[in-house]
Amino acid sequence: MSDTAVDRPDLVDSHCHLDRLNLDAYDGDFDAMMAATRADGISHMLCIGVDLETFPRVRELAERHADVHATVGVHPLYKDSREPDADELVRLADHPRVVAIGETGLDYFYAKEQRDWQRDRFIEHIRAARRTGLPLIIHTRGAKEDTLALLREHGEGEVRGVLHCFTEDLDMAEQAMALGFYISISGIVTFRNAEALRDTVRQVPLERLLIETDSPWLAPVPYRGKPNEPRYVAQVAECVAELKGIPVAELAALTRDNFYTLFNKAVR
Repeated sequence: MSDTAVDRPDLVDSHCHLDRLNLDAYDGDFDAMMAATRADGISHMLCIGVDLETFPRVRELAERHADVHATVGVHPLYKDSREPDADELVRLADHPRVVAIGETGLDYFYAKEQRDWQRDRFIEHIRAARRTGLPLIIHTRGAKEDTLALLREHGEGEVRGVLHCFTEDLDMAEQAMALGFYISISGIVTFRNAEALRDTVRQVPLERLLIETDSPWLAPVPYRGKPNEPRYVAQVAECVAELKGIPVAELAALTRDNFYTLFNKAVR
């Protein structure tokens, strides 16, 4: 971490996959990775579920670490995973460490020929979010119109959440925010070819921003191409703070408050 670490206390990584991290740098020691993360000022992590088969491990990590919460859901690209239904998602979410439904959504960039089952699966997650009152974590790529349409049709104004690892246009961000959603920014914002995303970040209100790593993927500059990890959310915070023209410490506090406002089942 850089010498400005003291200026960004209590950073929150709002989206990471702790169960899938590459621990080679820590000789396979998960606890050593967590210690390094905490030493770098990361005070909380949200460990995201992507299928039902590995959900018990995600939940166990949240049970074992006070600074970790979990979510339950099936990622739109995990076609071979066991299909979720709203009843099962509601049941699994009835746990003190599970604070959101997802990761869910639509991805027409990588799976445009599989739209029908993606939509059906997304609807089940929306229904579960409505029934539990928990926020919805959405992965969306190349599916702007359907993502928003299904949220309006099946959310019926009762579903809130976040568009994670956001890379779509400002219009989608604005429509999602009007529906009660937050916009989460990953390390992609630091990439050289991400100027359009940086322009969007400049215009998203601070009160609707979150930051994340999506680790182990999408490591920010200067770690691009290497395994990502939660402590690199600091580089995302630095970039977003510069784009917003505010100190990193202020950005850290604002995004931390936004996290606990949205994921209000989590306890500080």
